[in-house]
Amino acid sequence: MDTNSIKNGIFSFIIPGLGQYLNDDKQKGLGLFAAAIMLHIIIWFFMNNAFGSIVQTLYHLYAGYDAYKNY
Repeated sequence: MDTNSIKNGIFSFIIPGLGQYLNDDKQKGLGLFAAAIMLHIIIWFFMNNAFGSIVQTLYHLYAGYDAYKNY
């Protein structure tokens, strides 16, 4: 288990796409970051409740796991 893969997974959990960007998958990283921004805006205006929080958390977990496994 590489420490960089763990570090990039944590970075991408906090800011979706950052871990992918650090893994030299810049296009995927920017796409995940843009999708996270859009998702957060949509949830802020339309689903600002527990369900929205669950969706955001699942998206952050996916981004972190993707950065971790694709290191």
